[in-house]
Amino acid sequence: MHPDNLPNFSSFKSAVPLQIRFNDIDILGHLNNTVYFSFYDTGKAWFFKSIFNGEINWRKVETVIANVDCAYVAPIYFGDEIEVRTRCMEIHEKSFRLQQIIIDRNGQLKSCAETVMVCFDPETKSSQPLPLHLRTALENSCK
Repeated sequence: MHPDNLPNFSSFKSAVPLQIRFNDIDILGHLNNTVYFSFYDTGKAWFFKSIFNGEINWRKVETVIANVDCAYVAPIYFGDEIEVRTRCMEIHEKSFRLQQIIIDRNGQLKSCAETVMVCFDPETKSSQPLPLHLRTALENSCK
């Protein structure tokens, strides 16, 4: 993943404003690099909520994160107005890939990430094919 290879930001249909807390800022005055992952998780949660029309059983484990690739493009400071945007990039038999960006109110890219998520059965502790409802929701989100 490289920031120069991102699609037009309008292709990220799920957008969520983020609030920067004082304790999210490091000694250099910008957003601590570990907080980005929390922001990306928030974006993923709202993305799933949107593709399932708000009907999510948060207690049922269907997917796990297999890999996250994050690029820090420009610093974020306390008081910046930012949002995370999410889209589905690819759908495979047992996994899918999400792409996310954090931008400021002027549309300046601050960070981008790609996450590979794998369907997972907690009882057998193994990967499994995407359930039909998940595959359908992901495919519909790409339209």
